[in-house]
Amino acid sequence: MRIRGFSAWQIAAVALLFGGAAHASLGDRLPDFKDCVQVCKEANCGEDATPIPLNRRLLLWDCPSECDYTCQHVVTDKRLARDPPYLEPIYQFHGKWPFYRFLGMQEPFSVLFSLLNYLAHDWGMAQIRDRVPASYPLRKYYLGFGYFGMASWVFSMVFHTRDFGLTEKLDYFGAGASVLYGLYMAPIRIFRLDRNVPAKQSVLRLWTGLCVLLYMLHVLYLSLWSWDYTYNMAANVAVGVVQNILWSAFSYLQYKRLGRTWAMWPGLIVAWLCMAMSLELLDFPPWWGAVDAHALWHLGTVGPTIWWYNFLLKDSQEDLAGTRLKQ
Repeated sequence: MRIRGFSAWQIAAVALLFGGAAHASLGDRLPDFKDCVQVCKEANCGEDATPIPLNRRLLLWDCPSECDYTCQHVVTDKRLARDPPYLEPIYQFHGKWPFYRFLGMQEPFSVLFSLLNYLAHDWGMAQIRDRVPASYPLRKYYLGFGYFGMASWVFSMVFHTRDFGLTEKLDYFGAGASVLYGLYMAPIRIFRLDRNVPAKQSVLRLWTGLCVLLYMLHVLYLSLWSWDYTYNMAANVAVGVVQNILWSAFSYLQYKRLGRTWAMWPGLIVAWLCMAMSLELLDFPPWWGAVDAHALWHLGTVGPTIWWYNFLLKDSQEDLAGTRLKQ
């Protein structure tokens, strides 16, 4: 990018980096940023446009978005270079911190940590398939949990690679579906709605229909009425809190009944997730322009996911052993 008014080393440095995407922030309104973007577009986006590398074009980076990204880092670097630097805070642009991109990915560490979560679900599902017999009625629900989890992390990887309106919606809807499925599965295991008893099967059908209806209404509200971030967060937190209460109570009762340490794992996993989620409240400029609180939140969910599948395995094996003893 040939940006007049900025030194050559600044332009070369930020050409390696990466940017943001969708919502108004303080950085968007900085006069320096607006002027930089305008000058950049005039210099680079005309008939003799500056070539964009193929890997970025494949991720739909065009000349205006390249200017936007470059100017984010030019402005941020200039502010940090002032003395003293703490008087010039780092601002967000389009609702995101000015991250350094990698291979065209906007938030490479969030992509990486989302991939680790995907692999954790993939590993857990492989363990369920290998060690839980197909005849076990809860097996399909546990595998369903894995499929929803894997889908949500795929959408997360796509969104953090390139933030567009569509990728954002896929990320939010995927995460919502995964969280709601966790709540859907909890009563099925805790109250054994999977058992072939007419009363339980009726309750299961009602519960399934209710969860499907709630998800549809959630998506329709966000899509047709209001793309409300506060509501979306509140809805997901509410669903998460209810299932966390259910699993924590279940783990306590199971521990009292069985006297085995692993029966308490759900309660400990819930505590871990609550601590990891607190990172979302500690939003801070990314370390080295790459790792922020949101990325660390994604990293913090990898361990609990693996631990959760280990609990499902232990619980399944205990349930199967008890069933055999009753026969």
